Amino acid sequence: MKTILRFLSVFYVMTFISVFASCDKSDPTDTEINPFSNGGNERNMIVIISDLHLGANLDYAECKNNLPSLEKLLNQIKAAPNVKELVIAGDLLDEWFVPATTDTYLGKDQADFVQRIATANKGVFDAINSIIQEGDILVTYVPGNHDLTITATNIESILPGINQVRDEVLGLGTYSPVDYPKIAIEHGHRYNFFCAPDPFSNQDIAPGTILPPGYFFTRIGALYKVQNHPLPGDTLPIVTQNNGGDESQDLLFRYWKMWKMTIHMFPIENRFDEKIIHTNVNGFTGNYSVDDLVPSQSSPGGFIDLVLFNGIQNSWEERQIHNNVAIHIETSRAIDSVNSSKETDYQASLQYFMNQASDKRIVVFGHTHTPRMDAPENFNNQKCIYANSGTWIDHNPDKTTMNFVVITPQSTDASSQTLVKLYNFQNDVVTKMEEDALRY
Repeated sequence: MKTILRFLSVFYVMTFISVFASCDKSDPTDTEINPFSNGGNERNMIVIISDLHLGANLDYAECKNNLPSLEKLLNQIKAAPNVKELVIAGDLLDEWFVPATTDTYLGKDQADFVQRIATANKGVFDAINSIIQEGDILVTYVPGNHDLTITATNIESILPGINQVRDEVLGLGTYSPVDYPKIAIEHGHRYNFFCAPDPFSNQDIAPGTILPPGYFFTRIGALYKVQNHPLPGDTLPIVTQNNGGDESQDLLFRYWKMWKMTIHMFPIENRFDEKIIHTNVNGFTGNYSVDDLVPSQSSPGGFIDLVLFNGIQNSWEERQIHNNVAIHIETSRAIDSVNSSKETDYQASLQYFMNQASDKRIVVFGHTHTPRMDAPENFNNQKCIYANSGTWIDHNPDKTTMNFVVITPQSTDASSQTLVKLYNFQNDVVTKMEEDALRY
């Protein structure tokens, strides 16, 4: 499940970063490219970053070695006279990547957990708060799946004055910057079966919960990391298709295949019947096992059953309505494609450019950790631009990290175009990865 697996990367490389990086408030004159200059005096540029995955414990957080570089980039943004807005497009905080055996809140609550994240990543939060307090650049936050249940109050407690853009549904948000209604920015998780808010499953176990199955998988993936990639301590029982079953049983078999693949990729040393997953978040109070999460079968070809998320295969249509998905996705496709970053990219085009009720021409997602750009046409055969803002986690297998997108809106001049550029900041050097332009 690439879309989820990107969140479960492990630390392989330790990078040496200058201890003075977090203090650098100068213009980015030490790089060959200045991504925050429009060549004039107007403050109109929009910078988008996502998937910072800032954790409360740097012993296992996915973003640790990249923190000094992130601080440096934020300080360069603050000093840039042409930047109008900084948008953080989800997964700013990470409530998911916590080893399964760890009590996420340490017996306290979400407010305390969020404060611990701010303390562990003090340099980054100091830099963001400095931008907010100076007031020249609007800082906007849109929620992602790893900060799905983090409340607006708790975000405000560590980033006072930040502009939060949220749907009525907790854990989701879509943002069009002021004066630029044809731009849409969201995290991209609302279209993913494992990551979209789920207010229908587990209500008898955890009333009011919206946590989807990706939360539990991520807890297992974090345990795999702290156990230093062990040999598997157990074998997942085989489930076969219930040939006498209905569509619901077929969907549950597809769901089992996704779990089989991911458990194989992230083995843990524990037995699958051990109650190792400590919850105490978002309505959950119990401890759960891998067996509680993965569909099971008492006899080959028989009825396929499930403990946690029982019936999830039948509620995807309701979830899409609840989560304000414009063009609905078939359940079978949604389950089968959870491992595809290309599917998330495709959803950007489907939901915005091919949707006749949408007038968006530029869309930016995060979520997949796969930085890229594309220029599809919309239903009117007009050029559009899609960009994925990548990630800031330390290790992003086969991809760059420290990515960001910069949009420079067009002027009233008829020859002017809106520019969209994708960069990375690895080794504290700005590298332009892709760019495109259009006029609307």
